[in-house]
Amino acid sequence: MRNQMIIRIDPELKGMADNLARAEGKTVSRVVRELLEDYVRNRDISSYVDDLWGRIGTKMAKKGVTPRIIEATIKKVRAGR
Repeated sequence: MRNQMIIRIDPELKGMADNLARAEGKTVSRVVRELLEDYVRNRDISSYVDDLWGRIGTKMAKKGVTPRIIEATIKKVRAGR
């Protein structure tokens, strides 16, 4: 189930948004949802970190670096070697 959000905007902005959305074959509600999704996605640090770790993991795997190698390297560094 979707929740409703009520916002207040100037009538001129509302009219322009209606016209632009209609020209794209969308509703203003859809445009606002897309904008909010982009806003949250671009500011959600956890998604960014997850994506970063995924990219790092992919690059390491291509170079043959395994979790076992990573664990061994961490142990060596912690042991002061």
